Amino acid sequence: MSEARRREEIAPGDDLHPGDPVVIDRYTTDARVNHWLTAASLVLLALSGLALFHPSLYFLTALFGGGQLTRAIHPWLGVFLFVGYVGLFFRFWKVNLWTPTDGSWLAKLHEFLTGHEENMPEVGRYNFAQKTVFWFMGLFILVMIGTGLVIWDQYFGSWSTVEQKRIAVLIHSMCAIVMICIVIVHVYGALWARGTMTAMLKGRVTGGWAWRHHRKWLRELAADKADRGSTTPAE
Repeated sequence: MSEARRREEIAPGDDLHPGDPVVIDRYTTDARVNHWLTAASLVLLALSGLALFHPSLYFLTALFGGGQLTRAIHPWLGVFLFVGYVGLFFRFWKVNLWTPTDGSWLAKLHEFLTGHEENMPEVGRYNFAQKTVFWFMGLFILVMIGTGLVIWDQYFGSWSTVEQKRIAVLIHSMCAIVMICIVIVHVYGALWARGTMTAMLKGRVTGGWAWRHHRKWLRELAADKADRGSTTPAE
């Protein structure tokens, strides 16, 4: 593998620290803050959106001070989510590009789902499923901010017709439901892969975790370390 190719799997701030055990910097402090602020806005956005979605969920407006405040806060939470995800996008889009390895990973998805991860091909910083979540979330957030602006009557009410607003509400609602499902899968995956939450809480993972889940990334970090003058093995 060429040096140029190797660099594509390493995000800014990634670094390997040889020792016993090996420790790897996976997420910088600002990346973690960016992630958790975006996650918090997403949760609040989902709750406020559900409160406005159906009368049976109106009780959720109590979390935001009532119906009127919920209606006023919801679009601003959407703006906050959009800005937060833009920050994440520019941090991680390069390491989320699909590669031929992802096709091989997908072909053996059944091995992954049945707990035989040792039979999966080596993957870089993110596997196919993680990359798919990244791009799908970006797509749906983009659609929702667009449709959200159409139905934000306080500022953009005169920009569209009633019929256009109705279509926008339908698309917005459908995308929101899909987004909630994607987030549930994302959270489940983070909890299921032991050690993943630690990476986003503390910013570091062990060499053992990287070897089990992202072996190609670990190899490239070790090679990058060697290129920069360290000859200590990663494993």
